[in-house]
Order: sequence, then structure tokens, then C-alpha cells
Amino acid sequence: MSALVPVELPEWAWQRAEVRQALRARDVGAVFRYVQQYGGTSQSRIATATGMTQARVNEIINGRREVIRLDVYERVADGLAMPDDARHLLGLAAGRDTWNGGPAFDLAPFPEVIRVYSAQAAAAEEIRSQAATAKELDVLAVRGLGLIGLNDSLLRSSLVREAGERVRVRVLLLDPESPALALRAAEIGESAESLAGGVHLTEARLRELSASCDMHVYRYRLLPTWRLVRVDSIVFVSAFDAGWEGHESATYKVVETPHGPLYRGFRRMFEAMAGEGVRTV
Repeated sequence: MSALVPVELPEWAWQRAEVRQALRARDVGAVFRYVQQYGGTSQSRIATATGMTQARVNEIINGRREVIRLDVYERVADGLAMPDDARHLLGLAAGRDTWNGGPAFDLAPFPEVIRVYSAQAAAAEEIRSQAATAKELDVLAVRGLGLIGLNDSLLRSSLVREAGERVRVRVLLLDPESPALALRAAEIGESAESLAGGVHLTEARLRELSASCDMHVYRYRLLPTWRLVRVDSIVFVSAFDAGWEGHESATYKVVETPHGPLYRGFRRMFEAMAGEGVRTV
């Protein structure tokens, strides 16, 4: 077998529950171990197929190194000839057919996504660090309690600065009276009354901070899709879905670049939603 040919597992291997769970968790070390187990593949063979050294593969398998870059996830998916459903579980688009002469998309000129976290908890320390000195802070959430509404929320401590320093804060929350709130409540198995109560609580707690920062709170009426935290020129983005809350989603760190569409697209979306929203604080 040529070393340039990707590793190929039998189709049934990608359907096994433990493999799919490893993909959802973006646990590349576990994925590599299952490739060894179900494909009889050596570390050196995995390394060649994914564009790594054998030492790097060994570190990943043994938990001494994590994969966090999107382009590396792409190389792993291509090198293991992942079917599209496996790629989707890993958070990637459908296959690009690079091994069969199809067009490859080179991420190098568009380094907007510079880090991927498995969930908000994994990104929390960095988000707090960035927010502590930010001049502008934008938040798009559903009720926002875990992000900004409670004393121990992720961003609450970043809003009160030294005398004379005021951070501009804009928060978009789901309108408690909108049909979208009832839909979202049903998706997460919660009553609409409970979810609406969370929105009202966050608005009340943010109103308390109006004297300490330049606070703007708006309500939107769309079914929640994206969950955003923008700190100056960095956006931390995750997603809502019927199967999970926003804080459980993988979180992408997206930075502003001269020609990258993601940062600009998310910011433009936020501006439009704020412009059409109803201000409550």
C-alpha cells in the first residue's frame, strides 16, 4: 500500500457508538486508538496519512498533546478518509475529495478560526482574560444567565472597571413573549414560563450595572442559532441546536482578518439584530 493513500476503516467502524462519541468530543487521541484497533493501523501509518510525525501521533494518542486547530482536524479527517457523517460529528464540512485529485481548500490564507474548544467550559479562562480588558463586549444569548446574568457568570466580573473606565456592553436576549422562546423551551425540555423568567432575571441584573458600564440590552424574536461573545476584535462562537444548550456546543475562537468572512459576518448579523431589536435596558 502506498504511503500516500489515506487510511481506510471499514464502514461499520465509523458507526460504532464509541467512535462516534470520540468524534463528537473531538478527541483525536481516542479516534487514533480506534483506527489502530479496528483498522490494524500503525502509528507511523497514521502519521503519514495525516501529515504528522510518528512522535506527534504518539503524543496525541497518549494524551500529552491535543488537537485544537481546524486545519489539523481537516488533515486528520482527510487522512483517515472519514465519511461525511463522521466529518459532521467532528464539526467539519463534507469531504473535499483531496486524495482523488479533487479541489482542496487551503485554510492558510484565511486563519480566522484560530482555536477550537470542546465546549464553553474549556474556553472560559481565555474568554474571561480577554473580556477583562476589552473596550467593547457584545453578547448574543437566549437568557444569558450563565454568560452575564448572575454573580458567578462568565462575564459578570469583567463589566465593572476602575473609576473612569467604562466598557460598552450590548446584550441580545430572546424575547420572552416571542413564539421562538416557546419553541426553544420545548427543544430543551423546559417550560416557556421558566425560560422567560430567566430572560427577565438577566435583564434585571444587567439593569443594576447600568451605572458601572455603558449597558444596552435588546430583545430579538428569531429562533436561536448562534451564541456569540465578542470581545473587541475576537468572537467566541458556538451554536444552539435541538439536542444541546449553547454552552455545550464546541466553541470557535474567530479573529478579525483583512478578508475573512466569518468575523465580519457574525458582527454584521449582530448589528442587524440589535438594530431590529427592542431595547429594554
